[in-house]
Amino acid sequence: MSNLFLRTLREDPADAELPGHKLLVRAGYIRRAAPGVYTWLPLGLKVLRNVETIVREEMEAIGAQELSFPALLPREPYEATNRWDEYGPNLFRLQDRKGVDMLLGPTHEEMFTITVKDMFSSYKDLPTTLFQIQTKYRDEARPRAGLLRGREFIMKDSYSFDHTKQGLEESYAKHRGAYVKIFDRLGFEYVVVHADSGAMGGSASEEFLAVSRHGEDTFVRSPGGFAANVEAVVVPQAEPVEVSVGPAHIEDTPETPTIETLVAALNANHPRDDGREWTAADTLKNVIVMLVHPDGTREPLAIGVPGDREVDAKRLEAQVAPADVEAFEEKDFAAYPMLAKGYIGPGVLGEEKASGIRYLLDPSIAEGSAWVTGADVSGKHVIDLVHGRDFTAGGTIQAARIKEGDPAPDGSGPLTLARGIEMGHIFQLGTKYAEALGLKVLDENGKLVTVTMGSYGIGVSRAVAAIAEDNLDDKGLIWPRHIAPFDVHVVATGKDAAVFEKAEQVVADLESAGLGVLFDDRPKVSPGVKFKDAELIGVPTIVVLGRGLSDGTIEVKDRRSGTSRDVAVDEVAAEVLSEVRGA
Repeated sequence: MSNLFLRTLREDPADAELPGHKLLVRAGYIRRAAPGVYTWLPLGLKVLRNVETIVREEMEAIGAQELSFPALLPREPYEATNRWDEYGPNLFRLQDRKGVDMLLGPTHEEMFTITVKDMFSSYKDLPTTLFQIQTKYRDEARPRAGLLRGREFIMKDSYSFDHTKQGLEESYAKHRGAYVKIFDRLGFEYVVVHADSGAMGGSASEEFLAVSRHGEDTFVRSPGGFAANVEAVVVPQAEPVEVSVGPAHIEDTPETPTIETLVAALNANHPRDDGREWTAADTLKNVIVMLVHPDGTREPLAIGVPGDREVDAKRLEAQVAPADVEAFEEKDFAAYPMLAKGYIGPGVLGEEKASGIRYLLDPSIAEGSAWVTGADVSGKHVIDLVHGRDFTAGGTIQAARIKEGDPAPDGSGPLTLARGIEMGHIFQLGTKYAEALGLKVLDENGKLVTVTMGSYGIGVSRAVAAIAEDNLDDKGLIWPRHIAPFDVHVVATGKDAAVFEKAEQVVADLESAGLGVLFDDRPKVSPGVKFKDAELIGVPTIVVLGRGLSDGTIEVKDRRSGTSRDVAVDEVAAEVLSEVRGA
């Protein structure tokens, strides 16, 4: 450590939000270079390479072959698939000195596709699976959480190529099995959930999520085994019901711009005929958002949801991709004076109505159901407005927030919600990219067929962050053994030269046994500082040489359990080797 390029920090960095992110910086694994961009320091690079090794081993075990594309890419293939525009501001675009448009690769479907097209022309060349571990670039609007959401990140992306749907399903199954093995080895709790394919396209889609209360993704589980990202939960269309109320009627409801104030006013001034109290679930809330399409055009969208629900931003974004979603601001209301803020109702919504704003409903809103909703006049609501009789919409949208206890779509029980970090995503892409770029091969009958593809990604640098978030305590990091930068951390304490000489001998014995050793040989650093650094850095086994040497023993600590034991000097190397090999 006297020569290691390392400075540990005692205070949390100001820009770090999550516990693992703070410790990765404090322990000298990474350093911030710019928002969403990080330098990998020697310790961090060792951990990153260990993660890459696990990914590479399992990919090669299913016959995948590694290559490496450039990060600097031409515009034309991405224009052919329309992603030059669809990526919008998330794409890093640039020009060379001749004015030729280029980009920094956010993902490489196009490059994989055209490379296979250049080299293969027959079904006999297939199936084949190619992968790379490479740096990607996305101009995140709000990079956060250190390595979890950056503008530059390292990703493993692989693609399978088959000429039949059955072949794609087999390739997908192989990849899924490899992913289970990878995440079993990485050392954090994870779940596999059904996912939305989003802008990537394709049919079957699953995500591997690291379970973490700090995660940006919400997923749901049921007792019967259903698991899905919230974006992929499909609420079934409610069956029509019999209209059971009289004509709709407008009532004064002053100072009720929120659902809470409306329900209170209804119960105070407009009691129900059936005697029960009004609730938020009896109200229809109409939310206006602004969609910003990749070409820059702006389109308002109205969404009707029951008043006891909110519009879930992630579910909505998945439904309207590749458009971005922005808030409907005061300037937008000024452009649509028929919208009474806080009292918006279906009377003005719809492409055929006064506003011309597209109007979509949550599928839980049954035809024939009656609602209380805005009357499009400030201070007024309409009661007993019936869907299908008094108002209609242009369709449905899966955008309402899923709540704890909602029924699972497959009938397997009530849903529970949890947070996770997306670590891997696998798709059956189908022919989307092959069709756009003309990837065809001759089949068994000499007929040209379009190749069908699978896409499989793992966030490699993100995995380092996820492992850190799930393996720490109040003292520092606690790396899983096969991820740690070293197998053992040897700490020599005190000022006695004999201690350091013995420590060097122990280090030599451990290294000759094939172990990676971090040796704290700093002569003028106090034992307390050395112990704090060892706990902060998080190597799973710590060997301490100090006062016990006079009794012929050396202390061996287990970083995870916090336990320690005294081992005879001559037995330390064998003891530690047995511990490392048995882990």
